[in-house]
Amino acid sequence: MGITEREFVQAEKRMQALRRKGYAVAARYDRRRSRIIVRLNTGVELAFPPALAEGLASGAPEDLADIEISPAGLGLRWPKLDADMYIPALLQGVVGSRRWMASQLGAAGGRVRSQAKAASSRANGRKGGRPPKKAAASTVVRKR
Repeated sequence: MGITEREFVQAEKRMQALRRKGYAVAARYDRRRSRIIVRLNTGVELAFPPALAEGLASGAPEDLADIEISPAGLGLRWPKLDADMYIPALLQGVVGSRRWMASQLGAAGGRVRSQAKAASSRANGRKGGRPPKKAAASTVVRKR
C-alpha cells in the first residue's frame, strides 16, 4: 500500500505547522541537576526529571545522556532505553502514553490527603480502627 502525492503533501503541511510551535535543536542530560534539558529553536529550554517521563525513570545517567533528535526536531529518542518522546506532546505536558499517564495520575490520586480524610482517619483510630465488614446474611437450609 503506497502513499499518494496528495497524502505526502498534507503530511508535510502538518509537520510544518507543528514545527512552527517549536522543535528541538539540542537535548542533553544534566547529571548535576538530574534533569533532561531540551532547547527549542525558539530559545525556550524545557527541563524535567527523568522520573516524570515514561521509560526514563530507571535509566542510568549514561543511558539518559545518549539522546537522539529526529531529523524534523519533533522527536527525542533514548536508544539504550528504547524510549521516545514527542516534542509537541512535551510542550503540552504529556510525558508518556495515555495508559501510562493515567496510571501515574491514579497512583497520585490514591495518595491525596485532605483535612477531612485525616480527621476521619484519626476518629477511626480512636474507635479501634476500621470497623470489620459485616458478613452477608446467608440462608440456612435445615434437613428434616
